[in-house]
Amino acid sequence: MKNRRSNTVILIPAFNEEASIASLLNEIHNCVPDTDIVVINDGSADRTAVVAGENGAEVLDLPCNLGVGGAVQVGFRYAYENGYEYAIRCDGDGQHPPSEMKNLVETMKTRKTDLVIGSRFLEEGGYKSTWIRNCGIYGLAAFLSAICRRKVTDPTSGFQMLNRPLLYFFSCVYPMDYPEPEALALMRREGYDFCEVPTTFRERTAGSSTIGRWGTFYYVVKVFLALLVDRARPVDLRYSRENIAGKV
Repeated sequence: MKNRRSNTVILIPAFNEEASIASLLNEIHNCVPDTDIVVINDGSADRTAVVAGENGAEVLDLPCNLGVGGAVQVGFRYAYENGYEYAIRCDGDGQHPPSEMKNLVETMKTRKTDLVIGSRFLEEGGYKSTWIRNCGIYGLAAFLSAICRRKVTDPTSGFQMLNRPLLYFFSCVYPMDYPEPEALALMRREGYDFCEVPTTFRERTAGSSTIGRWGTFYYVVKVFLALLVDRARPVDLRYSRENIAGKV
């Protein structure tokens, strides 16, 4: 580990993002200078790790592809064990503009919450997607809003800022595959809180999404089933917000 320059680390899970990672890192250096950056290279077959290292990021080079959930959890564990108070998660495909990170930081400072989520859909006229994805996102958002007792507009957003108690929780308990909706439900059951802020998203600069058009149906069904199973499990008080807040 390099010497920490701040109490916040930017975590970037990346899989085969050689074509976009350099420009993303340069943007981050310009928009939020003096902030540590860690790229979690999730078993990429290209030069993602090399390019990230050449552009000023510390690289956690995973020996095989763990998937989104596994790579993100590695980043959370790294952030917690190295003493960071906050972590910003940002995808490596360039869809999350680094200039928007200030919105996450300001909200974390002014609101008493554990997680700030950058939402594409909080304001009208925002991010546009296919009708299939929109149907899936709106359905998940409605279901999560009901079970979390908090309004959710963007259940699959990977643009987030976490505080230290939640870093500990997610470093111990985090879903695999496409984890964002399930993670929201899990953290709420353990007493953690979240809020959303409107965020501008961009089209990815290179590559393609890991969820294809018709794969959206499979994804939505899989997440709904996972959420139902999670609701049937007892709450693990070892990781409750009340129990760990004073220990981390």
